[in-house]
Amino acid sequence: MQRRSFLRHGGLAAATAAVPFQAPAQIGNQPSMKITEIKTFLVGSTRGEQGGTGNISGRNWVYVKILTDQGIHGIGEAYSCGPDEATVKVIEDYARWLVGQDPRNIQHLWDYMYNTTRFPGGSVVNSAISGIEHALWDIAGKAAGLPVWALLGGRVRDKVRLYQSIGGSSPQEAAENAVELRERFGFNACKMSPHNPGDNQMPYNEVTRTAGERVGAVRDAVGPDHDIAVDIHARYFEVQRAIRVAKQIEPYYPFWLEEPIRPENPDAMKKLADHVSIPLASGECNYTKFEFRDLINIQALDVVQPDVCVCGGIMEMKKIAAMAEAQYMMVAPHNPMSPLATMVNIHFAASTPNFLILEYRAPVDDARRDVLDSPPQVNDGYADIPNQSGWGVELNEEAFQYYPPRPWKRTTGFRADGSVAFI
Repeated sequence: MQRRSFLRHGGLAAATAAVPFQAPAQIGNQPSMKITEIKTFLVGSTRGEQGGTGNISGRNWVYVKILTDQGIHGIGEAYSCGPDEATVKVIEDYARWLVGQDPRNIQHLWDYMYNTTRFPGGSVVNSAISGIEHALWDIAGKAAGLPVWALLGGRVRDKVRLYQSIGGSSPQEAAENAVELRERFGFNACKMSPHNPGDNQMPYNEVTRTAGERVGAVRDAVGPDHDIAVDIHARYFEVQRAIRVAKQIEPYYPFWLEEPIRPENPDAMKKLADHVSIPLASGECNYTKFEFRDLINIQALDVVQPDVCVCGGIMEMKKIAAMAEAQYMMVAPHNPMSPLATMVNIHFAASTPNFLILEYRAPVDDARRDVLDSPPQVNDGYADIPNQSGWGVELNEEAFQYYPPRPWKRTTGFRADGSVAFI
């Protein structure tokens, strides 16, 4: 675990004084409040010693903690993009701007970070903004004595539906994993890859055929009413290839087909949507309402999947959801990060009418059990909605010493001819 903090001192006064907007002395009956310090915690998701390079089994989690002069603090999580030290550095740079400001002026501070960055941010910048934004909402909820969902319009549901991904080196193993997941946790939905390991080395037709075999095996195992989402994970570049795989799995009524092609070209996604009958889902690689605009407006998707740790934060995700609602689309947040990100997503789901289902990973390993004082409560495939102020949870900073950060990178796929494949 690495912890960094940024305090207001010396030459930083000029940076914070440059903000033209001055908050009132108090908000309602609440006294004035100022940010005094911003900390970051870089925590490994697996127990072990720091060190090593290259591929590892786990990734890091990037936490933000904002302190105020009223003794109230807030916590948030930034996305782990790979160069996690870079995300920490961006958060530290933003701290130069934010110390001294009232943390409850969330939209103003979001605009200040986003606009002053000048160029549209990528994954690192938007992850930093997202983690900071979460912590600001946590402070606002604690100051008001309300859960964050109550500040976002109130509850529209009693519980939050969850699903979890399954693995499997063969169709039979995938089917067994789906059944075990349902029996162990009560989920009535799962997500799976249609690919067998090493399919980048396989002939095109073999990959297409075995995709149908894998999904068919899982459908036979879980029955006709279990929802099965299928995730290609943006491994296809050609639209026609995605269409042919979609035709193979259509008979098994997938819940959706996720990231069937690369995310850069909305028109290509629309072309795909016009040729398949499976609902299409995508969005984890898109940031802010500006990147989601075209995908939503041209009706390229049925389900949008922003990630609250990289899309700009929970308020930005609410705006994306509102845009999707106007086009009759549902929202199923991408959520591979830590239990803190899950809790932020639960507040989003609690207050968003077109929320569909939330990606989840049960805390069965050490880190997921340890990093929060109490993980989200889950019963029969649904998460409880917390009623405590803020997010309703706190970081267990004492546990971080057992989870040092490690260098990591995504697995790289190679085709049979040695060229780099999409993965």
